[in-house]
Amino acid sequence: MFHDRTAAAEQLADELVDRGIGADIVLAVPRGGLPLGRVVADSLNAPLDIVAAKKLGAPNNPELAIGAAASDGSLYRNESIIAELGVDEAYVEAEADRAAETAREKEATYRTGDAPALVGKRVVIVDDGLATGATAIACIRKAKAAGAERVVLAVPVGAPESLDEAAREADEVVAVEEPTHFGAVGRHYRDFSQVTDEEAMAYLED
Repeated sequence: MFHDRTAAAEQLADELVDRGIGADIVLAVPRGGLPLGRVVADSLNAPLDIVAAKKLGAPNNPELAIGAAASDGSLYRNESIIAELGVDEAYVEAEADRAAETAREKEATYRTGDAPALVGKRVVIVDDGLATGATAIACIRKAKAAGAERVVLAVPVGAPESLDEAAREADEVVAVEEPTHFGAVGRHYRDFSQVTDEEAMAYLED
């Protein structure tokens, strides 16, 4: 269990340095990933920016992710859940459009200038944990679609099966802890206080 996001970030940064992973840019998933992204970016001597994705909620159960869409429309679909629930294709498409628009709005909230160019860059994507992995995979796909040369996903803690799935998308996945009984991300932090918009933007300004 990590004390808070800062403590988790320090351990994650140490793990990245120990593995010899370099970065031309660090992209944090707002809002919870930004405190970690700041520490990791400083440790790797790289600029910090954001990458946003939003999960696609299941019909009548918006908390259940049937996929996720990034701000550029990059899409991850959890085909097994979609098939199990018998979700209509028109619903999936509409939900994907809504999620992508929400992600675009989130990026516009935090970023004052243009999105950074990723062509040929070594990109490290950072979040505070990996539960289903849906949003992380959408973010990985966005970075690859933007021409990143290498994409590494870095999290302090993740569900083993989700880390395995993310590893099929990223060039490398780094996790400090892979607990067998995962539950929710917040269970692995003593202090998992919500990061406000103001705090999130302050990490980007540092």
